[in-house]
Amino acid sequence: MSVIRFLARPMLASSFVVAGLDKLRNADDTAKQLSPVLRRASESLPFKADEKTLARVLGGAQLGAGALLGLGKLSRFAATVLAVTSALNSYVEWRSADISTKEGRHARKAQLLKNISLTGGVLLAAVDTEGRPSIAWRAEHLAADAKKVTGKQIKRADKAVRKAVDNAVGA
Repeated sequence: MSVIRFLARPMLASSFVVAGLDKLRNADDTAKQLSPVLRRASESLPFKADEKTLARVLGGAQLGAGALLGLGKLSRFAATVLAVTSALNSYVEWRSADISTKEGRHARKAQLLKNISLTGGVLLAAVDTEGRPSIAWRAEHLAADAKKVTGKQIKRADKAVRKAVDNAVGA
C-alpha cells in the first residue's frame, strides 16, 4: 500500500466512523430524520423492522464500513457501502434542512457539497485496485492467453497428425 493510500483512507473514513457512531448513539433522532425514507424501506422488507432498528443498522453499516476502509481491509466493498449510505444521507439532509432563512439555505448548500465530495471520494476508493489489475482485466487477458496457447497446441497437433499420415503413406 502506498503512503498516500495509507494516509488518505483513514482520513476519508473518519467522517463516516464519527457519523456512524452518532447515528448509533442517537438512534431516535436518526430515525426521526430518516423517517420518510426508512418508512418506505421497512415496508418493502420481507420481515418486520421498525424505523429505529433500521437507523441503527445504517449507523452500524457506516461505522463498520468506515472502520474497514480506514484499516484498508475489504476497502472496495467498504467504500461501496459508504457510497450508498452517503448518497442516502445527502438526500435526507437535503430534504430535512431548514431553508426558511438565508443562513439555512447557505448551510444546506454547504452540507450538500460536503456530502457530494465525500460520496465522490468513496466512489474513487470503491474502484481503486491499488495498482493491481482488476478482476475483469485479469479474466480478459487470461482468456486471450488461453486462446493463444490453444491455437499453438492445435497447430502442433495438426503438424503431428500430418507427419504421422505422411509416414504412414510413405511406409
